[in-house]
This record gives sequence, C-alpha cells and structure tokens, in this order.
Amino acid sequence: MIDLRGIKNIIFDYGGVIINIDFKLTINAFKTLGFTNVEEIIFKTGGSELLLQMEKGTISHNEFYDEVRRLSGLKITNKEIEIAWNALLLDMPMARIKTLEKLRKDYRILLLSNTNSIHYQQYHADLKNHYGYSDFNKLFEKAWFSFTIGMAKPDVEIFQFAINDAGINP
Repeated sequence: MIDLRGIKNIIFDYGGVIINIDFKLTINAFKTLGFTNVEEIIFKTGGSELLLQMEKGTISHNEFYDEVRRLSGLKITNKEIEIAWNALLLDMPMARIKTLEKLRKDYRILLLSNTNSIHYQQYHADLKNHYGYSDFNKLFEKAWFSFTIGMAKPDVEIFQFAINDAGINP
C-alpha cells in the first residue's frame, strides 16, 4: 500500500481511472457508419479542434453533430453520432466506487476531468442508475468537468482553477 501520510486531498481523473474507456470502440463505430477517416480528423495525435471545442464546451451538441456530418460527408442522424461517440464509454467497476467511498472518509476526494456534455449525460445517468448517486458532487467533494469550466487538461490554468476553487495548498 502507498504511504499517504500527510496527504489531505486526492484529485482523480475520470476517463481511464474511474470509468473504463476504449477509444477504438468509438473509432470503429464511426467507421461502421462510413466515416472512414475519423482517426485522422477527430482522434488525431494531440486531438482535433472539434474535440477540444467539445471538451471546453464552446460548441453545442447540434453544432458537434453538424460538424461530424460535414467532416464525414455522411447523412447520419444525431442519434447515430451520439451512439458512436458514446461507444468508448465502458463500465465503472463497483470496486472503484467502493474505493472512493472508503477514501472520502479520510481524504478530500475531488474529480477533474476532460469531458464533453454528450459523454457526461451518459455517465451521469449510469452513475445514478447503477450506483444511486444523483450527482458527482455526492461522490466527490467537488467535481470539475472541462466542458462546464471552459478549460481542458493539460493546460496549466485548469489545474490552477481546481487548486484555487478547492482551496488546496499544493
């Protein structure tokens, strides 16, 4: 076990830490719809402008759907795009939820995640339906999502925002 003496605050990431994710599933789902170059356009190394706009919350769902249609050249529905986009979201193992519940007895646990509103809606519903938490702030002392605060990791300002908002002395 890791020695946590002197630690008061733990800031968790969400994707790949609390929830399992697999980007290949979304890539494959888009390819099944006919969007053959989705990797180069949306999931290119370093991310795309469209992905960053979603994560910072600077575009709406409809603007995202329209841009996916424009970039792919396909006549696909909003629902088809949403299903493909959410395909990467897998499970939140109960053991992780139990670990968070245990940790919050002795530590301030917080969440800082790059995400977008479409994914958020899906895993917010999953959190409620599978674990009984109506809100992430019921599981974490504070939960910050990039699309709600207009900043994204790895930019320094999102970390500074979280530190200041939680009153943490790093």
